[in-house]
Amino acid sequence: MIIDFHTHVHPPREQARPFWKGKCPATIENVLATHERAGLSISVISSAAQYLRDLTREQALPELRASNEYMASLRDAHPDKIVAIATTIPGGGDEYLRELERAVKQDDLRAVLISSSHRGAYPDDDDALPFFDLVTKLDIPVFIHPPAVGFGEERVNIYRLASSVGRPFDNCLAISRLIVRGIYERFPTLKIVGSHLCGGMSEIIGRMDYAYEMGEEAFFLGSYEPMLITRKPSDYLRMMYMDTTSYHAPAIRCAADTVGADRLVFGSDSPMLLSIKQKAIDVVKEAGFTPQQEAAIMGGTAKMLLKM
Repeated sequence: MIIDFHTHVHPPREQARPFWKGKCPATIENVLATHERAGLSISVISSAAQYLRDLTREQALPELRASNEYMASLRDAHPDKIVAIATTIPGGGDEYLRELERAVKQDDLRAVLISSSHRGAYPDDDDALPFFDLVTKLDIPVFIHPPAVGFGEERVNIYRLASSVGRPFDNCLAISRLIVRGIYERFPTLKIVGSHLCGGMSEIIGRMDYAYEMGEEAFFLGSYEPMLITRKPSDYLRMMYMDTTSYHAPAIRCAADTVGADRLVFGSDSPMLLSIKQKAIDVVKEAGFTPQQEAAIMGGTAKMLLKM
């Protein structure tokens, strides 16, 4: 079984934007075509909602509701191949929470995608706490995905660095903030899936641990107060899940060594780029996992998270 946790479909209004020149890659037709070529069992579709960047929270709500309904309709049209997940803005307020609950309970969307940041807001902000309370009660995974550009936009506007570097950086920052701000102290059963290997957090988690552990010796690094966590950050990282989107076998191996292979789910992020689907599969195989580990990564863990 191969479950691709990370594929995107844009809602019709976004597909029709002149920007795409009639060639929007994030369509259900492209999902199904790459699905067949790669021999997938299930494609998990989501709207990354990067088109919401220029909308206020009030303007974005009807767009998200339409997107959630569209994802459900595509799943209904292809129930043997598609699992659909919702999209929301975690600090959007009560109306967003009601829409997410509707999408999960009525439309059977199995998870929710949030951006690692939205118009400068991050998911550890206090106004997002009701969102985490809801998803914990609904017992659905939260898929954290980067926006089109997060922080530092002015320095990643060349050579496609916004995509290759800026987006993972934003994911890493958001998840780091959730850890040190005590999200698992408040919601210990929360299920977070960080896209793009949590933005490379396995590489820097040791630095987060020593920042936590060194006390007064590291006074020159700044304050660690107020203390909101009771264990070192790597302990919380091992409570999370990561998708394998990275296209670099040693990075996937590093993540597995850090959090455990059973905490990885296969993801390709294709669509958007259609040609990388097979590469995403091949790079997991290149990482040298046991057959049992590979089975968990390629489908078993996602099947559990999505209650399939």
